[in-house]
This record gives sequence, C-alpha cells and structure tokens, in this order.
Amino acid sequence: MTLRGTALRLAVSSARRIPSAYRYPLQRDGVDPVPRLEAARARGDVVRLASLFGTRVWLVTGYDVARAVLADSEVFANDVRHLIGRQDRAPAERIGGLGMTDAPDHDRLRHVLTPYFTRRRLAELQPDIDRVVAEALDDLAAHGPEVDLVERFGFAVPFGVICDLLGMPEVDRLEFRQRGAARFDLRDGGSGIFATAAGTRQFLIDLVAAERRSPRLGRPDGLVARMVAEHGDDLDDVELGGLADGVFLGGYETSASMLSLGTWVLLQHPIVWKTLQRGDPAEVDQVVEELLRFVCPVQVAFPRIARRDLVVGEQPVRAGDVVVVSLTGAGRDPARHVDAGHFDPTTASAGTLAFGHGLHRCVGAELARMELRTALVALAQRFPDLSLACDPADLRFTELAIVHGVESLPVRLG
Repeated sequence: MTLRGTALRLAVSSARRIPSAYRYPLQRDGVDPVPRLEAARARGDVVRLASLFGTRVWLVTGYDVARAVLADSEVFANDVRHLIGRQDRAPAERIGGLGMTDAPDHDRLRHVLTPYFTRRRLAELQPDIDRVVAEALDDLAAHGPEVDLVERFGFAVPFGVICDLLGMPEVDRLEFRQRGAARFDLRDGGSGIFATAAGTRQFLIDLVAAERRSPRLGRPDGLVARMVAEHGDDLDDVELGGLADGVFLGGYETSASMLSLGTWVLLQHPIVWKTLQRGDPAEVDQVVEELLRFVCPVQVAFPRIARRDLVVGEQPVRAGDVVVVSLTGAGRDPARHVDAGHFDPTTASAGTLAFGHGLHRCVGAELARMELRTALVALAQRFPDLSLACDPADLRFTELAIVHGVESLPVRLG
C-alpha cells in the first residue's frame, strides 16, 4: 500500500469525528434529505464530497448514475477493507461480509446464503412472521393506551423475525439484542462502530462454534444450524458467523427503522392508512414500495473504489477514487420521480434502490418486504385510530447515521 493509502486507512478507521463539511449525506430533516444534499444535486448528479490524503471522494445523488455505479462490479470494487478493515485485529473486529468483498470471495459466500432466501423458503417463514407480529400487537395493547412504537413494535418485529430465521435460542436473545444497538451511529466518527460491530459478530461466531460442538442447539431449521450442517466442512466459524452477522445487520436495524419511520409517515396520510386497513395485496404493495423510496432508511450504499480512470456522470474519476452513492438522494431524484418530495403510493414504481442494486443487492430484500406488508397491515387493522401522542416537533431522529431512524415514536392506540 502506498503512503497515501496508509494515511487514508488510518484516518478512516480511527476518526473520532466526521468533519461537518462531509456529514450531509448521513443527515436528514425528519425523513427528508437536508437542504445541503438537495443543493449538491443542483450542481449535478455527481459532486466531489471530499479529498483525503490525495484520494478524492465522490457523491452520487442522481438515480440513473447511482443505478449504473451499483450495477458495475467490473469497474467498481467493493473491497475497501484495506482502508477501514483493521485486518490486523481479532477476527470479530475485522470488516468483511458480502457488502465489502468482490469476486470470487463474494460469489462463494453469496452462494451459501442464496438458497435460504428463495421464494419457497421465504413462504415457509410467513407463519413465523405472522406470530411475531401478533405477539407485538398484543404487547402494544397490554402497555397502552399510550406506548412507544419504536421499542414495542418497530424493533420487536424484525428482532423476533431475525432471531427465528437465525434459529437463535431463547436464552440468548436478550443479550443479542443489547449488542445490536449503535451499529450505525457515526456521531463519534468511524472508530466507534468497530467495537460495537465486533461484539455482535463475536456473539454469532460463538453461536456457530456452539452449534458445531452440539448440533441442533437452536432451532434445527434455523439459518445457523443449517449453514453449519451444510457448509461447516468448507467454511470456518468466522466465515459462517460473519454471514450470520450480515443477515442480522441487513434484517434487523434497517427493518426496525423502516417500520417506525414508515408508521410516522403513514400517520400523516390517513387515506393511505385506510388503504392498509383494507389489506388489498396490490394496494399494499404500492404503499410498501413508495415507503421504501420515500423513507429509505439506509442513507448510503457501501462505498465503491474505481478500478480505472472513467467518467461518472460528467465527472472524471481516477483509479483509486472512492464513490459513495446516496440512496436517499437517488430515491428523491426529480428526474426519476415526479413530485419526488411527496409521499404518494399511487405513483409508486418498481426499481427502488433502497436495497442496493446489482451484485451486492441485499439478499434479504424480499424478506424485508414481507415483514413490512405483514406488520403494517396488521397494525392498521388492529389499531385503526392510531395517532401520534406527542408534538411532532418533539420527535428526535438520529443525528448522523448510516441507517436513519427515530429514537422513539409515542403513539395513542385509540
């Protein structure tokens, strides 16, 4: 690695504070992009975000350019571990997984996970999702008439679903949940997330090791047990635990934010809330797709590194430059969506980038859609008169995070 690359790696992995000039892609005004992101778009679909030790960082906000960058794994590399990976540390502290690997490692690892997310396998999960949602609704009713929807529904549903999917033993779930917080909080810069991530990853590495020692420790049809049984001879505990961690990472915090923020948006649109109460599948699908575009809790995609000199949008990008795609910006691109700043399910269209695109598209995207459809319809039908129980101005949203969310959402069950 060059001296420049070494300096950049140290700066990214040990940063205690992200400079204010570079923060705006990770900030929101409620669920809307901050004005500075919109101002950046006005200058073009691709703008220079920063220059660190000679490495230029570009920000993509236009939908078409974003889609093209995310799809092109030949020109853009996802493996940025040499910049932020800290590969000299313990296995649980290393950065990796599907999001930050390239072929052939990416293909090998994704091949392990894909069979567990087929249409047939996901259909088998529907009864578990129904049960988890019903339990969360009962819990809301038991703690009403006023309750925090984030704690008892937004987080409870995806956490229950992901634990069932992984086959997490009941005895381990409380500790696992506590370790899952703050995975995406960047208020303390890049250094704070490594230790937090390592705790969750080590927990899952240990779970894999325990399953290997005592098969069927958890649910025999759970993802961890099945991966150990079917791939344990080819992959070690660290690799299998890392895959399980990726499933947790993509299926818990993001879905939790989506449910809570999505409910907040729906409460501002009573006609759409009544649409959910009818439960018509086609209408529900439109609502979910529009929520994914409008809310899009994952604010930026995994960074890409240009493998060669090229033009992105209208900007000349050099080999080694970092390209960051703003998923928030792409979802609000007026060139793609008419009246992009307004929530309107009747204009919903396919092609959301909320789950990424191309080779690195989230493997659990359809599971997330199932959760949203099931949970939001059940919530609207169980509590048709649900309303906000505080002044909207008192709501506190995440200040600086890869995954945007609301810290609490007090509601009145009606």
